[in-house]
Amino acid sequence: MKSFPLFILLLLCFYESRSQTNDVWQITYLRKNNGKVPPNQDPIIVLASVSGTSVSSEKIIKGETKTPFEISFVDRADNSLYQIAFFANGKTLMTQDSKALAEQKIELLPETQLILGYTCKKATTVVNSNRIDLWYTEELKVKGAPSALGQNLGIVLKMVRNGNSETEAVKIEKNTPWAAKNQLPQPNPQRVDALTYKDELWKSRFIQLPVFSHQIINFSDSVHAANQVVRFAHGTVIAKKVKFPSVGASSNVFLELSQYSNGDAYDRTGSVFMIPTQRKLSFLDALQKSVKELPIYENGNGKQYQGVVQTPDYLPVLELMRFFTPFGVRQYNYLQLKNKTWADSTYYRQDISDLLPAYNGQEVWVAVFIGNYDKGGHKVSLNFSVHPNERPTAKQQARIVPLFNTTNVMEMAGQEYGTMFNNEKGLQVTFDVPEGAKNLKLRYITTGHGGWGNGDEFVPKANTISVDGRQIFTITPWRADCGSYRLVNPASGNFNNGLSSSDLSRSNWCPGTVTNPIWIELGNLPAGKHTLQVHIPQGLPEGGSFSAWNVSGALMGEW
Repeated sequence: MKSFPLFILLLLCFYESRSQTNDVWQITYLRKNNGKVPPNQDPIIVLASVSGTSVSSEKIIKGETKTPFEISFVDRADNSLYQIAFFANGKTLMTQDSKALAEQKIELLPETQLILGYTCKKATTVVNSNRIDLWYTEELKVKGAPSALGQNLGIVLKMVRNGNSETEAVKIEKNTPWAAKNQLPQPNPQRVDALTYKDELWKSRFIQLPVFSHQIINFSDSVHAANQVVRFAHGTVIAKKVKFPSVGASSNVFLELSQYSNGDAYDRTGSVFMIPTQRKLSFLDALQKSVKELPIYENGNGKQYQGVVQTPDYLPVLELMRFFTPFGVRQYNYLQLKNKTWADSTYYRQDISDLLPAYNGQEVWVAVFIGNYDKGGHKVSLNFSVHPNERPTAKQQARIVPLFNTTNVMEMAGQEYGTMFNNEKGLQVTFDVPEGAKNLKLRYITTGHGGWGNGDEFVPKANTISVDGRQIFTITPWRADCGSYRLVNPASGNFNNGLSSSDLSRSNWCPGTVTNPIWIELGNLPAGKHTLQVHIPQGLPEGGSFSAWNVSGALMGEW
């Protein structure tokens, strides 16, 4: 690819025919926070002539910055702001804003200050509730600034935001020789509108991993699934094998899911989970064959619970996200109420960075469950966004082991509800702690379900966690903010007292929301076998109504 000096690229290519002088000023800026200069920063470099101004950085000039990176420049002939983004694949995009500079509302003030030997005047403005003070000089006979703000004042030598964040010039040079020595590839940028430009630049900074797109989850064996997507439990579970990229242990990972009704009007339990396959048996065996493939847990109440706890030969599913569909969003938006504009769909986004060791660089099965018996059901889209190396608290040797999951994700194929809490034993699971393990904790998700009035969905119940017979944690999970999500619940029933069903407080969930995990410290457990118990005072059945609890837990630690 042909290359040109950066100075020629940013100034001469655009302004040469209009240039009145060959003089170019180079201003170097450093940032300060609360009076301190952060180490290892990339200084801002501004080039200014009567024809135009460019804003880049020292690393960009030296060719040391990583893509994506961005440069901007101002054409003084038409007072337009241009921005160019350089991407890893060699693509470049450019956008032009002919109004941004002219529309800046800046108040000129009488104060002056001497910076690097130049007398600077003061100006001020407010941007997004932030006060910005600008110190600029007119002595250089050119204009420029380290950002788009104040480009028409003169040369801005200092910017102060809210009194504590500064960008200040540390060096001013004229006609420097670096432009003849440092090279950048000549761009042939595609021109796009400002929103497209910002969106493309934003997306290029992280990894997007799409999994499902408008996939139907319903009760039917006849619905066609997209390529590589398989449907189980009469279509109420969809699954796909996904290859995750290998990223640093400190990376942030978000699970993003959107959902809308394709016919079902009710609030339903949803779960996004991974299917571990490291042991002899896996949940995949049950999905592909029968729920009878799963190991049985019994607590003495006469019922058999399939696949809910780990055994030496089996790991339960690892829950990534517990979510709840609202009452009929999109499909039932025709049910109008005055002064209410229904949402088009429900959007859920949850940080699952703590589970990164379970899937980082691996090929895994990812599945979504929505419990319903409706032929139309729901449509879901799901993807992961991976943001490299942002989490300062990440543990390099972290491990994840799913211990239990009572959410009946194969309900429509015969899996029993989570009703094992109706006696003293409740839910028990035995697990091994490896030699040298430390910082052990339980990632716990819990929601109560069932009945009206006296059902556990609407009655606060304490969840108690014990290890080896010793109580270590108690919480009464409860959500009192359900009324906040009324606009995703068009088909919610309305009562004589003026409340909507979606307004009612519930046992740790609301229609149209995510239920957050709880992290429970397990203390310093010695190596060897241990028994963990979950105890909940589950309510008794009333007629045909019964209570149940969907709880999942994964052991986390370093070993």
